[in-house]
Amino acid sequence: MDQEISGLSSMATRPVLADLAEHVRQAHGIPVRFESAGGVEVARRVREGAEADLLVLAEGALAELEESGHLLRGTARPLWISQVVAAVPDGAPVAALDSESDLRAALLSATRVAYSTGPSGAALIELITRLGLADTLSDRLVQAPAGVPAGSLLSSGRADLAFQQRSELTDLPGVVVLGPLPGDTEINSVFSGAVLASSARAGRAREVLDLLGSDTASEIARARGMRALRHRD
Repeated sequence: MDQEISGLSSMATRPVLADLAEHVRQAHGIPVRFESAGGVEVARRVREGAEADLLVLAEGALAELEESGHLLRGTARPLWISQVVAAVPDGAPVAALDSESDLRAALLSATRVAYSTGPSGAALIELITRLGLADTLSDRLVQAPAGVPAGSLLSSGRADLAFQQRSELTDLPGVVVLGPLPGDTEINSVFSGAVLASSARAGRAREVLDLLGSDTASEIARARGMRALRHRD
């Protein structure tokens, strides 16, 4: 069997990458292991010289690392798009999220609103500001620590409404997903992959990256709540 290809990723892609790593190992005989942490933490580690072959992060964060020379030029590619969804604790009333009015009502009725670090959390704060609710909700917002699912604050009783990537909330115990945000309030995040400039196995890492963007991988990603994106040349 080939030497293991190592990767770093944000928490949002951890479930799908675990499934895909197993697929690549079984179908192609290439051992792959991803280590996941908060996106801000992963970017910091890359800038400080973390040893790995592949990187999967939100598109903006990955582009910044490419610009600063930490990625192998020409290898960055979009992989998946992920929706931010709303969730409540198991057993709580399941409200409809069919309109902006529904979303406003859910936000205003919540006593604590959990959100994540990274791009999806920043987008939620921007949305709350656009809805004119920033002042009203300022004392109710609870940001989950880096690397900790916002949904875990629901199951622990520290929040009664949470927003995060669907992939991080799916199958989380004690959590019920209400659905994506409606209409113009929708929040999507694009996750991209690239080969790290410091990789000693760049050719093999590039092969694995291509497999992560394959049609078979797309089906696996869909089961984890992510939609595939094609390589933009």
